[in-house]
Amino acid sequence: MSSRTPYKVLCVCLGNICRSPTAEVVFRHYCDAQQLNIWVDSAGTSNYHPGKAPDARSQQHALQRGYDLSALRARQLTTRDFLDFDLILAMDQENLQNIQHLKHHAAEEYGAELLRAKVALMSEHDPQYPRHEVPDPYYGEADGFERVLDQCESSAQAWINILKTELA
Repeated sequence: MSSRTPYKVLCVCLGNICRSPTAEVVFRHYCDAQQLNIWVDSAGTSNYHPGKAPDARSQQHALQRGYDLSALRARQLTTRDFLDFDLILAMDQENLQNIQHLKHHAAEEYGAELLRAKVALMSEHDPQYPRHEVPDPYYGEADGFERVLDQCESSAQAWINILKTELA
């Protein structure tokens, strides 16, 4: 990708402490590995954990695979994000609905013609987890955090393959 302005991707879950920060770091890892000019961030549809670090279990499981989540801090999705990002990826159907609802408000606030964000499921193009929700591991056991990592790796690679073609 030779453009000077990076393509911007935002990964979104409910609280921005488990799934979306994991997706952010995994997506960024694969973009960096392929030297793509893609900037990645994450947010939550709720404002449950503003400024908080990712869940310790998410950090632990991610670190075991070489991903460092420690510098990330939770934030809430805003209407401004629909102006600033090219692609907003929802971790599950409820997040997708909440994102679409906020996008409607962003269109009213800024005008639909100014919104640049396309909204989709994280697993939209994933051949291993086709349109599967990334399950929330917060109330579960260790295997839930491993599943999030597995699915984020698979889905991120699928999106990168799509974006490499679209942005070429």
